[in-house]
Amino acid sequence: MPKIFCVANQKGGVGKTTTTVNLAAGLAQLGQRVLLIDLDPQGNATMGSGVDKRELETSVYDVLLESADIAQARQRPQKLIEAGCAYDVLGANRELAGAEVELVDLERREKRLRAAIVAVQAEYDFILIDCPPSLSMLTLNGLCASHGVVVPMQCEYFALEGLTDLVNTIRQVHGNLNPELKIIGLLRVMFDPRITLQQQVSDQLKEHFGDKVFDTLIPRNVRLAEAPSYGLPGLAFDPASKGAQAFVAFAQEMVDRSRRWAI
Repeated sequence: MPKIFCVANQKGGVGKTTTTVNLAAGLAQLGQRVLLIDLDPQGNATMGSGVDKRELETSVYDVLLESADIAQARQRPQKLIEAGCAYDVLGANRELAGAEVELVDLERREKRLRAAIVAVQAEYDFILIDCPPSLSMLTLNGLCASHGVVVPMQCEYFALEGLTDLVNTIRQVHGNLNPELKIIGLLRVMFDPRITLQQQVSDQLKEHFGDKVFDTLIPRNVRLAEAPSYGLPGLAFDPASKGAQAFVAFAQEMVDRSRRWAI
């Protein structure tokens, strides 16, 4: 049984896709079998994993509308194989934006992704879902399919407000649609220890959420920002960079913690 986590935050620009792609690469580097599912119509996680979203013949859109299954639509990018951090990708493109409207009138609209995962779940140790920055039907499919939520967040004041909204959303989904859903942990990203406010917010998070805050800190790092333009995770683009090393440490922390989770 794989650990199925969605990476979500209703606030945009907090590094959800960077987290998903680099965590997938880090887990794969540690020998874990990983599937990354891109649920964002922008397709950034798809492109950042070495898959050209413009050339997708089948995508997560087809899986949600049940015209294809995950085994048919997934890919294992050659770039990742060569880099030694290969994982499978269920890609997305702008076609996925239309799924919002098409799913509204369909049966089991919130649980279509969950049903599709069942057929391939024995093949993976981790399934990571990159969600769009809004509470949409796509995000709802991600939350209903998951055991838990990994929340990447910057240590800034407005990020705390966004976190409150997300916690309330998770409670509602837990109560009405997916009783397994919980917050797995908060990941502090784009962290700069020289900024006093970030230290203060980090301390507040640890005080309020305790061990739900991951020990690993992801620093603000130029190489992580450059990597997507080459169609690679930061781990593959520059393994020696501080950002890449932080994500390797985070992947190891996820593996270690997952052994204690009753999933």
